[in-house]
Amino acid sequence: MSLTGNWSYPTTMKFGAGRIKELPAACAQAGIKRPLLVTDKGLANLPVTQATLDIMEAADLGRAIFSEVDPNPNEINLAAGVAAYKAGDHDGVIAFGGGSGLDLGKMVAFMAGQTRPVWDYEDVGDWWTRANSDAIAPIIAVPTTAGTGSEVGRASVITNSVTHVKKIIFHPKVLPAVVICDPELTVGMPKFITAGTGLDAFAHCVEAFSSPHYHPMSQGIALEGMRLVINYLPRAYSDGTDIEARAQMMSAAAMGATAFQKGLGAIHAMSHPIGAVFNTHHGTTNAVCMPAVLDLNADVIAERFDRATGYLGISGGFDGFRSFVQEFNDSLGIPRHLSDLGVTAEAIPDLVAGAITDPSCGGNPVTLTEENLTALFHAAL
Repeated sequence: MSLTGNWSYPTTMKFGAGRIKELPAACAQAGIKRPLLVTDKGLANLPVTQATLDIMEAADLGRAIFSEVDPNPNEINLAAGVAAYKAGDHDGVIAFGGGSGLDLGKMVAFMAGQTRPVWDYEDVGDWWTRANSDAIAPIIAVPTTAGTGSEVGRASVITNSVTHVKKIIFHPKVLPAVVICDPELTVGMPKFITAGTGLDAFAHCVEAFSSPHYHPMSQGIALEGMRLVINYLPRAYSDGTDIEARAQMMSAAAMGATAFQKGLGAIHAMSHPIGAVFNTHHGTTNAVCMPAVLDLNADVIAERFDRATGYLGISGGFDGFRSFVQEFNDSLGIPRHLSDLGVTAEAIPDLVAGAITDPSCGGNPVTLTEENLTALFHAAL
């Protein structure tokens, strides 16, 4: 194992119930006077969003909003968002919502000053250096779910609407300047979104913990993130107004995305093409894929989970953890099979082709091939 790594860790985070009221101060800190709030279609007219626009307006920041954002945002949404940003003469973005609103908001701030197509900045090698760093607008991130952790990420996932392939677009300056984590904003989440986003955070922690790369800080964060999800997601799921559970899940979400600098794996390599082709919920898809991926990686990761399960409150070492994961999914209303999400056997060759080129492959403990990925999709189907 090579004891080297290129590490960068999160940004300024204002964490706590009611802290959305500090949005004007966050804008001042980031140097934003004319923000564009970017969110998804489903959130645009909800009270939580309107109340945030009220806070902006009361502080003379306007109430400009762009919400033409699909559940799996694409370059069409992005072009429309950049057009709205330029038309409004904005000087920064408030990325607001779940993964889709956060990811697209970050990309609007990134692409508003670039001249090349967004695909030229994919997370491949040093492609990010093609961007004009000075033209990237400041970003404030305000998550309203507890899952993706995109608020502390330096990348966004954008779906190519023509090829139906999800691409990871990366630049270090896409990391938001300020994050407001207010668990009160997540209280209205429906049960299935609470479960799906919470299990997305769990998948981030499990895959980071399993990754063979060296990053002991991420390893520790991933372990505690798993513990928080195991202890608090059932509470948030059963009582959406449990503010302690909501806060702990918001922490776990940010921790998962911080930890996966160590790497992701087959769960995400499978989930990205499935979401792009079948428009499934990302976190729910991750949860369905996890048992099969744990089986594939068992020989390589069993020893580290044997050590961790006592801390996680699970008996039986890795085998106990593997059993727990399926029971956990069941308790949160997660389907057992990809076919329940609409995935078909006929699509597997195309899904394998998408998975094998996904950047997440590099963090899987077992080297991924077309053969073992094909077997994984069939096992999860």
